Amino acid sequence: MRAVQRVAWLAVVVMAVGVGAEAGAKRHVVYFSQTEGFRHGDGIAGVLGVLKDAAAKENATIEVEECTDCSKWTPEYLGKFDAMVSYGGGELTKVNPPLTDENKKALIEFVKGGKGFVAIHSASYVCPGTKWPEYAEMVNSVFVSHPWSQKVRMIVEDTKHPATAGLGESFEVVDEIYAFNPWSREKTHVLISLDNESVDPKKGEGVRKDLDFGIAWCHPYGKGKVFYTALGHGKNVWAEERFQKHLLNGLSWAMGDLAGEAPLGTDGRPKK
Repeated sequence: MRAVQRVAWLAVVVMAVGVGAEAGAKRHVVYFSQTEGFRHGDGIAGVLGVLKDAAAKENATIEVEECTDCSKWTPEYLGKFDAMVSYGGGELTKVNPPLTDENKKALIEFVKGGKGFVAIHSASYVCPGTKWPEYAEMVNSVFVSHPWSQKVRMIVEDTKHPATAGLGESFEVVDEIYAFNPWSREKTHVLISLDNESVDPKKGEGVRKDLDFGIAWCHPYGKGKVFYTALGHGKNVWAEERFQKHLLNGLSWAMGDLAGEAPLGTDGRPKK
């Protein structure tokens, strides 16, 4: 896509973010990027770049603030924002200063109270050692392994949702593909799933006996909304406009600014 077309496309996406806000008001988004253990540096920087580019456009309706300290999570701090986008992960109780029970409660109540939460890739791996059941329930996943790092084919189970509109019925991408346990199709609305014919699914058989590997999904959580995408291990993904749209429209949906139905328990995989 030419530079002029790229600017025009981003302008459309940015204008969409904030449709539900008061006229002239900006949506305030916090991007959480603190990690413990392995850090997806390229992916984290790639997402930040997408968000900052969107916020820097003329007539942009979002403002982005980066947070690298989970101890900041209080009702007062989070109350400034309309949504959190998170690529953070690891055992955050080991960072300094550490994640506390009060911080955990503040985030859960932030989302349940009506705000948006967008989790990306390793944001499905938070407090794996000490456990955080409320967070796992909110995101509907716990990362356990990445059996495949290769070119894979994805099935777009919902081609009408704003987060997946324009991706077609399927697409190929080179990425690190996660497997989750627990993960429940019944508790979420699956947007994208792995096409098992593009990989050796038995690599993940010890993880999921049903060989059902969700990649992106969304659902309500209390009065708020949650959007998760496992895509984006590296910067190659976030350099593509189709995935930038995937992220930004997922955020806009989570804030209630783009409409999109999310019936739970759907299975949009091709029937054999």
